[in-house]
Amino acid sequence: MTTPVEWIDPREQIEFSVRMANGRLAPRAFADEAEARAWARPDEGDEVVSFNYVCACDR
Repeated sequence: MTTPVEWIDPREQIEFSVRMANGRLAPRAFADEAEARAWARPDEGDEVVSFNYVCACDR
């Protein structure tokens, strides 16, 4: 017998990353937007981006 799991809307599972100045995503995961912003270097062209599992095309 299996235990039912609570459904989680994938549109609400937001991930944050940093698009580096060279156009690539940062080679690491971030726990939240604040961590991504702390890692990014906007003065060098980095940009914090967010996406969810529904529209993530890099997987």
